[in-house]
Amino acid sequence: MTISSTQIARTPKRHDRGLLLIAAYKFFIALVFAAVGVGALHLVGKDVGDILSSLVSDLRFNPEDRFVNFVLDKASLLDDPALRRIGLGAFCYAAVSIVEGVGLYLEKAWAEYLTLAITASFLPIEIRELMHRFTWTRVGIFVINVVMLIYLVVIVIERHRKNRAEASVSR
Repeated sequence: MTISSTQIARTPKRHDRGLLLIAAYKFFIALVFAAVGVGALHLVGKDVGDILSSLVSDLRFNPEDRFVNFVLDKASLLDDPALRRIGLGAFCYAAVSIVEGVGLYLEKAWAEYLTLAITASFLPIEIRELMHRFTWTRVGIFVINVVMLIYLVVIVIERHRKNRAEASVSR
C-alpha cells in the first residue's frame, strides 16, 4: 500500500513537546512582564513610597525588616520617568517573549535561534545574581534556562545534521 502526497499533507504534524513547553514558558514570562508594565504605568503620578508603606502595613510585614527597609528606600528613587521606562522595558520584553513563544509554537528555526541568543545572553547575569545572593528561586530559574538552552542547542544541531544529510542525498 502506498501513501499519496495528499494523504501525507492531510496527516497533522505533531508538535515537539519540548518546544511547546518552552513556548508556554515564554507566554507565561510575557504575561508576567506585561503585568509589571501595567503596574509600573499605573503608579505614574502616585507616591510609590506611600503606596508601599501602606501595603507593608496592610500585609502586616515587620517594618523593621531589612528587606522591607531596602524596598522602601529604593521606592523613593522611583519617579514618573523611571516608572515609564520600567513600563516600556517590561512591555518590550513581553513583546519579544510573545514573538519567541509564537515562533517556537510554529517550530520556526529563527525562533529557536532567537531564544538561544536571548537565553544565553542572560545566563552570565543569572550566574552573577546567584553568586551575589543564593536563593532557591534563582537556582530554579537558572536551571530552567540552562535546560532550555541545552534542549534548543540539541534541536538546532539535529536540524543542521538533517539538512546536511538531505543536501548530500539530493546531489
